[in-house]
Amino acid sequence: MIGAIIGDTVGSRFEFRNHKNKDFELFTETCFVTDDSIMSLAVAKAIMETEKIKPSLIEGKELNQDYYKLLEKMSIKYMQKIGRQYPACGFGGMFYYWIFSNNPRAYNSYGNGAAMRISPVGFIARTESEARNLSRTVTSITHNHEEGIKGAEATVVAILMARNNNTIAEIKERINQDYYSLNFTIDEIRPTYRFNETCQETVPQAIQAFLESVSFEDALRNAISLGGDSDTLTAITGAIAEAYYGIPEALKTKALTYLDDYLSEIYFAWSEFLEKVNN
Repeated sequence: MIGAIIGDTVGSRFEFRNHKNKDFELFTETCFVTDDSIMSLAVAKAIMETEKIKPSLIEGKELNQDYYKLLEKMSIKYMQKIGRQYPACGFGGMFYYWIFSNNPRAYNSYGNGAAMRISPVGFIARTESEARNLSRTVTSITHNHEEGIKGAEATVVAILMARNNNTIAEIKERINQDYYSLNFTIDEIRPTYRFNETCQETVPQAIQAFLESVSFEDALRNAISLGGDSDTLTAITGAIAEAYYGIPEALKTKALTYLDDYLSEIYFAWSEFLEKVNN
């Protein structure tokens, strides 16, 4: 998840002032965390709270329907609870209404928010079937349009494959086959690519930015150079790149300085939780 947070923070200052090349300073005093990081942390919190009641991932148990129902409930609870503390972090209009609703319901969205917050699922899923089920559970509480569900799932599958040491060519083949046509290069689309908040016009571009990279940092630079919804593009790209390359310690340390105490507490709890799940 730290890859998504780094990507979001780096991309934050470029969302409405696009930078169409790869030459820029990663972190400046004008960077900040947006809804991408905050909702990613909320999803992580929901997973951890679900595990406190039904410890399945930690204990190596199969996830059942009761687990998914509880995760759905916890996702709503903590996305609202955490989101309400950051009302000016960049929520879209419909999602803002959902965050503050007393009766939250899915609203058939296919916005790229489905994919920008999903990275915690990619880092705890043990199988592809589990990844898809977890992704759908977390996503469909708001983004229940099939394109929203697909965007989140494609991101999670790419993260899982990267964690499992699949090659870039193998990841590309899978995304091409089951999710999006990646018959373009970053250089080809850069001149005409514009801001777009849909999964269909964000997720494939973010994945391609990773596929053309040679390092974690290079993946972020590819994503920023596209323009568009920069913080979300780099959050998605960063999550996949983290799973594939790992994170340079200096970037991780710097990115964490942009989190306040409350968000930092969730992040460090998540890091400890991941160690328990993966050991």
